[in-house]
Amino acid sequence: MGRIVVFNNLTLDGVMQAPGGADEDTRGGFTHGGWAAPYGAMMEAGDAFPGMDALLFGRRTYEQFYGFWPKQTGNPFAGMLDAMPKYVASTTLTEPLPWVNSTLLHGDAAESVAKLKTEQAGNIAIMGCGVLVQSLMRAGLIDRYVLLVHPLVLGSGRQLFPSGGAAATLKLISAKSTSKGVAVLAYEPVGSA
Repeated sequence: MGRIVVFNNLTLDGVMQAPGGADEDTRGGFTHGGWAAPYGAMMEAGDAFPGMDALLFGRRTYEQFYGFWPKQTGNPFAGMLDAMPKYVASTTLTEPLPWVNSTLLHGDAAESVAKLKTEQAGNIAIMGCGVLVQSLMRAGLIDRYVLLVHPLVLGSGRQLFPSGGAAATLKLISAKSTSKGVAVLAYEPVGSA
């Protein structure tokens, strides 16, 4: 049985929007894109993040990843992503999906992901995808959260855990700090909130 692992960069005020680049996601007039890049925390996350056996995306994040990674020739991470199974929860995309090894999940996202967990072994990682994460939280489908909490307060932007979002009670599994002060925190759900 597969495990759903959320892997996200966050600021201290919970912002997850556009950690990688200035133009990554400007929705709502967001002007702080690229805030995580100077910290390089993903390289130091280490054993807090179990190996990725597959990726799970919402439409927007899938399109962003596809728009970038297949063009990174010579980058070993790009080759790994191409080879990895990728699943996309979307009601607006149609098949065939353009990125190799990509499968469109049909119907309700929570129902499709619950079925995927029974069919796909190993760790199914979600990066970004705040709306999808909220849907899966409500359905009790997330098995682990690995949060890279950066020492920044942006004051605006889309949050992973927005006001009015799904509730959860979590248990801290591991915690460490990177050389630039990013807290790498791994949590697992424990019952209902």
